[in-house]
Amino acid sequence: MSSSDKIANNETDEEYTPPKVWVFEAQGGKFGGTNRPTAGARDDIELPRGSHALQLYSLGTPNGAKVTMFLEELNLHYGLEYDAFTIDLNGAQFSKGFTSANPNSKIPALLHYRDGPDAAPIRVFESASIILYLCEQFDTDHVFLPSSADNPALRAECLSWLFFVQGSAPLVGGGFGHFYNYAPVKIKYAVDRYAMETKRQLDVLNRRLGGLDGGDGGPYLCGDVYTVADMVAFPWYGLLVQGQLYSAAEFLSVKEYEHVLNWAELLSKRLGYHRGRMVNTPWRDEDERLLERHNASDFDTKRAHL
Repeated sequence: MSSSDKIANNETDEEYTPPKVWVFEAQGGKFGGTNRPTAGARDDIELPRGSHALQLYSLGTPNGAKVTMFLEELNLHYGLEYDAFTIDLNGAQFSKGFTSANPNSKIPALLHYRDGPDAAPIRVFESASIILYLCEQFDTDHVFLPSSADNPALRAECLSWLFFVQGSAPLVGGGFGHFYNYAPVKIKYAVDRYAMETKRQLDVLNRRLGGLDGGDGGPYLCGDVYTVADMVAFPWYGLLVQGQLYSAAEFLSVKEYEHVLNWAELLSKRLGYHRGRMVNTPWRDEDERLLERHNASDFDTKRAHL
């Protein structure tokens, strides 16, 4: 009996001994039908394209929301415009066009037609890489990423927390989120292992934001300065403690993390956050989503407080 058959019948092996050579079998779960151990395009579909130099292909998951939150902050501060198109995770990420933008078939992916609409674009993939690229290209006032010349210590702190998230959040999403929320069977060891790690990470952030680690504390990850580190961290840890990610707030006893909750509430009041969270989120209500985003005026028809 295959692993997928056992999942369908709610059967699991009490003890599993890996074979000498692993052989692919269709997986169960929400996204199991699209997962394969190979890369590359599965069709010839090209990506749509808007009129701006920046073309974003994404979905409003935590990794996608990092980038749209930052792009909206750049729009509000500098007037930067971009086009955004929704990439569903039921196969669109394996199209010819998307794999050309990101050979790893993961959202988000950015194409920058820096040298004009007829020139080959610069492709940027991986959320932190996109954010750093956008900082280098457009954050000329160093509003969101401190300058290495003017404040090298603050820049180092900002980048350290940014890469803390990049290294740690996969254990929250691919670990805790998968086994607690998406896996076709619940495995106690896996849920316990990743719940423990998720709570440990929340405690790291709580100690930082509350000044309990010997530092000065918040209100932001870099003290008094709101930076890309906050934007990268919020869609994972802020939404988690607010009960908007995996419906796990009670399970993880998030009330223990007072300073993370206060930080999340502070960030939730920003206009850039609200706009960024609307982009590429097909599961949200009609007045709280933009499946495609082409100009800041697209938000005019949405919720009044925006």
